[in-house]
Amino acid sequence: MNTPISQEMIGKWLKAWSLSRKLPLPERYTSGFKVEVGDEKQKTRYVFLNITHDFIELSKEIHEPWVYLKVCASADEVKAKVSGEWQIQPPGYMMQCTGNMIIREQKLPEGYHMTLENHDIITSLKIFAENGNPACSGHLILMDDMAVYDRIITEEAYRRKGLASFLMHELEKTALSKGISNGFLVATEQGKVLYESMGWKVNSPYTSIVIPGT
Repeated sequence: MNTPISQEMIGKWLKAWSLSRKLPLPERYTSGFKVEVGDEKQKTRYVFLNITHDFIELSKEIHEPWVYLKVCASADEVKAKVSGEWQIQPPGYMMQCTGNMIIREQKLPEGYHMTLENHDIITSLKIFAENGNPACSGHLILMDDMAVYDRIITEEAYRRKGLASFLMHELEKTALSKGISNGFLVATEQGKVLYESMGWKVNSPYTSIVIPGT
């Protein structure tokens, strides 16, 4: 059974998310967290466990584009609390897998190869097609008792070949070798279907809003 989403879990995941991208570590901000992302299309992100008073007030104070507010709540709940200048982004899902994933042992398609790099608590895996093109990649960050799976991406031309399942299984081996079987990730709508087939469960909806710029 999954543990209910908590402030501590969000803090660990967000720290892992930041380390994976070589960004400043998250800071506490009122009842949530803040990360200075510094990207042109994502300057800062604020992450909250609930739609708190702080979340609502922050949505009233911010008017500049590309500052993201993120919260463990449904899009309908968020939409009812913020002004129309905020744009709801595609849905996300905080997911957890306690215990081993349900993945059938498989091999890479003929001609494909992978590289695996370990840097302290971060493991990066890349899969390449026989022509050398990047096909699939992902990262694992071991954060205390939590194995965070991040940036699991399969390029469109190489989807439906079982690459993401293979990659997740290989990353899981690293986590299990350290005695960590508590997996955590944030999925897109499309990714959610794949992860559920592996035994992952949705802990919470995860909604992002932003004031878009030109």
